[in-house]
Amino acid sequence: MSELLAAKGYQVFGLVRGQNNPKTQLVMEENPSLELVEGDLRDLSSLIAAVEQVQPHEVYNLGAMSFVALSFRQPELTADITGVGVLRMLEAIRIVGGTTDNPIRFYQASSSEMFGKVRETPQTERTPFHPRSPYGSAKVFGHYTTLNYRESYGIHASSGICFNHEGERRGLEFVTRKITNGLARIKLGLQDTISLGNLDAARDWGYAGDFVEAMWLMLQQDEPDDYVIATGAMHTIREFLDVAFRTAGIDDWEPYIVIDDRFKRPAEVDLLIGDPTKAKTQLGWKPKVDFPALVTRMYEHDLAAEARQAGLPLPS
Repeated sequence: MSELLAAKGYQVFGLVRGQNNPKTQLVMEENPSLELVEGDLRDLSSLIAAVEQVQPHEVYNLGAMSFVALSFRQPELTADITGVGVLRMLEAIRIVGGTTDNPIRFYQASSSEMFGKVRETPQTERTPFHPRSPYGSAKVFGHYTTLNYRESYGIHASSGICFNHEGERRGLEFVTRKITNGLARIKLGLQDTISLGNLDAARDWGYAGDFVEAMWLMLQQDEPDDYVIATGAMHTIREFLDVAFRTAGIDDWEPYIVIDDRFKRPAEVDLLIGDPTKAKTQLGWKPKVDFPALVTRMYEHDLAAEARQAGLPLPS
């Protein structure tokens, strides 16, 4: 997101929690033009101070406890950051207010995990929510809070109901990056197997770079609204493994995969597939990176990074 905005000529500020946040250096290396400002989604006063300092035209709230499995182990913290954190950010915007010449526009990163045990397939902006995790429940709270502030206070507040968006920067704890990074290490002889949970879970996977363009487009509209951001195609983890291992030149992935029940959720979300028709027609948005290209670019990135770190040549 920061790269996209900087490329469009924005002065971009990133909210960072704590003075010695270990991710600060990484963030600055990725985008040196980014300016950091202190703030914490658990502390309203810090958010008010940040908004007053920056006087932003647009606020993109991508902050959350975003790993679903962790939300089962830390449900209260997830609710506080992922759910109530949205309310605090909106309240800070309401209090600071902006000006007639600079009304602050707000984007909330809602999630396909809000659909959970899906009521219809594919899922649209009108599909009822049935979250199956503390993370999904917190996202529902944040989503409806955004709607409430839009209707109650006239804030230009939009939500993108984002289906899974992946990329080279995805955390190693997420299944897609766990596969591509583990596979890269297998290819280089650095590890033997990858431990996974439910291989039949099906998701609508897109590229993060495409999704942030949709987020930006929402805040350029005259009227705020909610949009499903998805590719409209669904694939299982087995299919992800098929493409990834085939890209690596390995025909059979089964000898390299270990099923570990620790990675299965207490309440599973079996399938998610979004209908992005509204985003395509009203925003003029469409995804550019398809599923095989996404898997390939993630694997090739991890292969190069792991080889470089280990001092090994890239395999032919």
